[in-house]
Amino acid sequence: MSWSAESLYRIAKEKYLEYGIDTDSAINTLKNVAISINCWQGDDVSGFEKEASSLGGGGILVTGNFPGKPRNIDEFRSDAEKAFSLIPGKKKFALEAMHGDYKGRLEGRDKIEIKHFTSWVQWAKSLNIGIDYNPTFFSHDFTEDGRTLSALNEKIRKYWVEHAVRSREICNYIGSQLKQVCFNNIWIPDGSKDITVNRLKYRLQLLKSLDEIFAKKYPEENMQDSLEPKLFGIGVESYTVGSAEFYLCYAVKNGIQITLDTGHLHPTEVVSDKISAVLPYVKGIQLHVTRGIRWDSDHVPIIAEELVAIMQEIVRANALNKVFIGTDYFDASINRVGAWALGARSVLKALLIALLEPTEKLREYEEEGNYFARLALLENLKSMPWGDVWDYFCESNNTPKEKELINQVMSYENNVLRKRSS
Repeated sequence: MSWSAESLYRIAKEKYLEYGIDTDSAINTLKNVAISINCWQGDDVSGFEKEASSLGGGGILVTGNFPGKPRNIDEFRSDAEKAFSLIPGKKKFALEAMHGDYKGRLEGRDKIEIKHFTSWVQWAKSLNIGIDYNPTFFSHDFTEDGRTLSALNEKIRKYWVEHAVRSREICNYIGSQLKQVCFNNIWIPDGSKDITVNRLKYRLQLLKSLDEIFAKKYPEENMQDSLEPKLFGIGVESYTVGSAEFYLCYAVKNGIQITLDTGHLHPTEVVSDKISAVLPYVKGIQLHVTRGIRWDSDHVPIIAEELVAIMQEIVRANALNKVFIGTDYFDASINRVGAWALGARSVLKALLIALLEPTEKLREYEEEGNYFARLALLENLKSMPWGDVWDYFCESNNTPKEKELINQVMSYENNVLRKRSS
């Protein structure tokens, strides 16, 4: 006997109702949360500069060489559209500056213009999605031992300030055209491999650069800025200029957002504990979801305890209007389109689990000091049929249910991706 998704959902709905949980309400909330899907999973962080300029190009450390990597912007967009068709709910596409439509005429990252992103805006309009943005400070030769905004060489520092200034102008254009906020996320690779003496000096240079970058104000309904800290990176193991403390202080002082990347902190730290700690002070949080194995290895997100805990913290804090959820991973060892879909779906599933929690009842037990009941109820929820609610949500959004995902991805691989390699 085969049960329809709707039939299984009706049963699940009754089970959740026993705990006072309205599954229809949870689904309605889920469908209105726009997940920002990172573009760089689709092309191994390569971008479209290589055919346009010798100044940029190359990716950061991505492992694997799965067949069918897109060879141009049209194939890249086709792959993204396929991934979107597999992901239910509202979506945004997070672009890197290196993914501009340069048409072979890029003179340098300090020369990027709105015209390089007009085709992206038209594409987004056709799909009814939003766009977020990241200036690209990595994979470039014009640095001071890897330093960009913190460079002591004024010519180099000014080059990257100009890149960031122009990027903000592009974000304002994108947001105004799409009628939704374009979030501008700044991450820089600046740091040192070994012992650093001038730590404060470089940070003061970064401070000066940020003040220059954010000098011009744009309408918040069009664009908003965020700073993304990192603990360390390959080649900058000893010192990162844009650390968590530095960026958090700057964000609080200047009324901008902070980005929390689940792979950018010490392996013993968890983002779920940081959300409520910074929420009272910052304008907002950009959440970058990745799956770090041992550290920031950018594996595809899966349903795991910490991912669920992050979403529970957001929902329990009633902060879906202040924490903006995005993905950030890249794996070239598996089907790229499948990775896009699987990671985003995992994020949405974790959020659904959080939305299907009887938060008020749990708060009641906690405030009564009934910690056994609180713990027992949390355990009971783990065996609830949230998967049936998820399948119904997918079917309602004309996207594949769980058992259908593999076949859809494999069909695209056989009919499209592998033909690119032949």
